[in-house]
Amino acid sequence: MRSFYRGRRLRSSKALRDMVRETRLGREDLIQPYFVVESDPDFRKPIASMPGQFQLGLSQLMAEVGEAVHAGLQSLILFGIPVQKDPAGSQAYADAGIVQRAIRQIKGRWPELIVVADTCLCEYTSHGHCGLVSPVGEVQNDPTLELLARTAVAQAQAGADIIAPSDMMDGRVAAIRQALDGAGFLNTPIMSYAVKYASAFYGPFRDAAESAPKFGDRKTYQMDPGNGREGLREAAADVAEGADILMVKPGLPYLDIIRQVRDRFDLPVAAYQVSGEYSQIKAAAMNGWIDETAVAMESLLALKRAGADLILSYFTNDLLKAGHL
Repeated sequence: MRSFYRGRRLRSSKALRDMVRETRLGREDLIQPYFVVESDPDFRKPIASMPGQFQLGLSQLMAEVGEAVHAGLQSLILFGIPVQKDPAGSQAYADAGIVQRAIRQIKGRWPELIVVADTCLCEYTSHGHCGLVSPVGEVQNDPTLELLARTAVAQAQAGADIIAPSDMMDGRVAAIRQALDGAGFLNTPIMSYAVKYASAFYGPFRDAAESAPKFGDRKTYQMDPGNGREGLREAAADVAEGADILMVKPGLPYLDIIRQVRDRFDLPVAAYQVSGEYSQIKAAAMNGWIDETAVAMESLLALKRAGADLILSYFTNDLLKAGHL
């Protein structure tokens, strides 16, 4: 009989399939995002475009995090929604800003939990852009760097374990690294949103974080979805400026970019399974068209298989509580 490859030999039982599995997903790989609201500690509002996710006041946030930690949560990232917004986004770097307060409370109760601080101005500016805006409506790069650096230092002083700049201003990693080192935070790592596209998949997030720009768009600072080589230039720049982890955002639509970043650089690679990816799966599952858990797990495995070491995902807590991680 002619010999041929019998791949089924290693698929004949679950034990065998588990033994030879190439890509594994663990709780240590996932980071759960939270949206914390300044107005009322007991505030809790479902995010309509992100079923299962909420805007949370500080007390509600602590309760949610407590349940997640009990289920095995190991890391989270915080996005803040202040009461007052202004053109300079001053609540982003205020000592009593909502994210700084949340970090202090979380680290005070769960010191072992990894807390990542999203470092950007868009949630705090009255115009909704990620940087200072000139009188003619141009987002200004260099003047914004100082404010991002101040934000990073304020977050580190509050106890953030990782600083994650998501603004896409040129030179921000260098500015933040210099500011952190100057303030004594030499060992605080930077997880840079190194390759961040101007994506339509962010829509639900902007509802959740109340961060949609009041005019124009973010295409002058976030990347064109058609560009791959440019992403490698962005990542290389952040490596040279002192980034410790490189992120690609969004995740699943950019698996090719994740793989290229993984192959090119030796730093840990993160991927953000963004709100639009999450909401599509949720909506299809709510209509009975797919198995939500199976599709969520498969999509996360795809990100890992492409080369992501870490994944920011809104499915993290659900999968932990259901015992899938």
